Amino acid sequence: MTSDERRQKIESYGRAYETLSEALKQFPREMWHCQPAEGWSIHEIVMHIADSEANSFVRCRRLIAEPGSPVLGYDENQWAKALRYDTQSAGDALELFKWLRRASYNLIKAQPDSVASHVIHHSENGPMTFDDWLDAYERHIPEHVAQMQRGYTEWKAKQ
Repeated sequence: MTSDERRQKIESYGRAYETLSEALKQFPREMWHCQPAEGWSIHEIVMHIADSEANSFVRCRRLIAEPGSPVLGYDENQWAKALRYDTQSAGDALELFKWLRRASYNLIKAQPDSVASHVIHHSENGPMTFDDWLDAYERHIPEHVAQMQRGYTEWKAKQ
């Protein structure tokens, strides 16, 4: 990835909370807990986004401060079940996501290009460069917004 491409991705990454907030406005709150035929409800996706961002927050800092270090994967479905996503506050999760994403955005936009060569070792996926990390988390919110849209379309068809 070129330096310019990286900067564009960093800016897109930094707009994720606004992207998510705007997308959520189109989905009526009364359907957030509706379980689609496949995948998670909108409420569960919001909870997952916060937990994913907490993991991303740590991975980002390890990439910058401790290149070469290991990071752990996690079983997303097990977290959803064991942490009882359906009972947690989506509002709290959105606030947590907002602050974690903002902190990481402010950190990474100030990093020199040399950080792009840093690598961490993911327990499930192997080596992960800074650009790999950025690419994954820059796409994360748009991918889940699309998932929410599919759930909403399914819900709406049943109304």
